[in-house]
Amino acid sequence: MKNIFVFLFICLFVRVNLYSQENKFELDANVNMLMTGKGKGQDGAINPYYGQDCYAIVKNIGNKKFSIRIQKKGKIIKTFTILKGQLKKIKLLKDQELYLDTNAKYKIKATLDFEEIKLKQ
Repeated sequence: MKNIFVFLFICLFVRVNLYSQENKFELDANVNMLMTGKGKGQDGAINPYYGQDCYAIVKNIGNKKFSIRIQKKGKIIKTFTILKGQLKKIKLLKDQELYLDTNAKYKIKATLDFEEIKLKQ
């Protein structure tokens, strides 16, 4: 019986670790990558709230700053600089695209998660 619990714990740990790995990105220097906004097969990340407004949570886990850009139909809405160790929570509307943009000299490392916008009652 004890072995079953150990086995289940290991399976749960591996599953959590695999999930967290899916949202980590390492981009080479001078790269622009669409993270979400165009749909299945075109986005770099899986947004479980695709097609509705949500929050995008971007964290710089590398040593160099990078930019994120929000676009709508090819027009840049806003850009943000994400410094080393910084976490940024951005409201992303359903028809907007989110891009990660790297510096011409450095690779970057980032995590990206999404959060549902909960309506106040």
